Amino acid sequence: MKLSKRIDKILISVVVITLGLLFGSLYKVYTNTTYAESDEAVEMTAAKFVTFYDNGEKLTVRTDAQTVGEAISRAEIIVNEGDIVDPGLDTEITADNYFINIYRARPVVIRDGSVEKYLMSASYDPATVASEAGFTVYDGDEVSLAINTEFLEAGAATVYEITRNGGRTITVDEEIAFAEEMVPDAALDEGKTEVRQLGEVGLKRTTFNVNYIDNVEASRELVAEEVVRAPVNRVTAVGTKRELPAIAVTGTCADWARAAGVAEADIPAAVTLMNRESGCRVDARNARSGAYGIPQALPGHKMASAGADWETNPITQIRWMAGYVSRWGGWQGALQQQVTHGWY
Repeated sequence: MKLSKRIDKILISVVVITLGLLFGSLYKVYTNTTYAESDEAVEMTAAKFVTFYDNGEKLTVRTDAQTVGEAISRAEIIVNEGDIVDPGLDTEITADNYFINIYRARPVVIRDGSVEKYLMSASYDPATVASEAGFTVYDGDEVSLAINTEFLEAGAATVYEITRNGGRTITVDEEIAFAEEMVPDAALDEGKTEVRQLGEVGLKRTTFNVNYIDNVEASRELVAEEVVRAPVNRVTAVGTKRELPAIAVTGTCADWARAAGVAEADIPAAVTLMNRESGCRVDARNARSGAYGIPQALPGHKMASAGADWETNPITQIRWMAGYVSRWGGWQGALQQQVTHGWY
């Protein structure tokens, strides 16, 4: 009786220890798969959460990697030949809570009559797999799943079979790359960028007649071509906002003119002209024409030639204006033109 009680105690102890080890392992796995970077990395201001989906497994890390490929490398994820990573390895990680899908290549056999080809493919589209194997799939042909009757030779491979239906046209889908569009933003600090619109690839569909000589493809004749989906540009804002000098914030119109290099003898004419044009207001905008700033430049972005902060810095605007009034011989001539004709 005493022995059985002792055995019961031993068994209970074993169960407790085993459960403790199990929960400890689960805790370790959970914490490791949630944050694959160190605590120090969590504090990085440029770090973002990135989640990988890989064959039903999920891994979330916080990383400052700039591209998908760099993030995969840092997470020590192996990508083999034939695997598909979406988005591509060179894609920039531009947002927090970023998702990356990894599709693993699997063994595939394609049969075309008596011809069989073996390959590793991550695609699940039968026609795409057939094309990867080097087969031409004509319009009307069918590529369908087949029973693997040669398991010992092919292994656990997915088998597709091509059924030829006598077609002699081919429809080809091609991606149309999207363009990169950079737009200046005076509200964003200089040196910073911000993606305002994600790019999307377009799709072009082309149909060809296939010409044969001795049952061998000799040429293709264009039948039709259409853009199924137009690409969408990726728009990135580029910051141009600079910390304005104190004089640009607290100075007067005359102070700004002096800071812009206007000669003292021309200050009265320059200040008069600027007040007539815009009240010497850096953000003055003509509602009808769109002319902007102290000199009422049309369009306003012409003043960018004097500085990237042309939208907010009065000194930059006056510096540009000084170049403009030179066509009238300087500030005095420009003022006379404005007084006489109402424009300069």
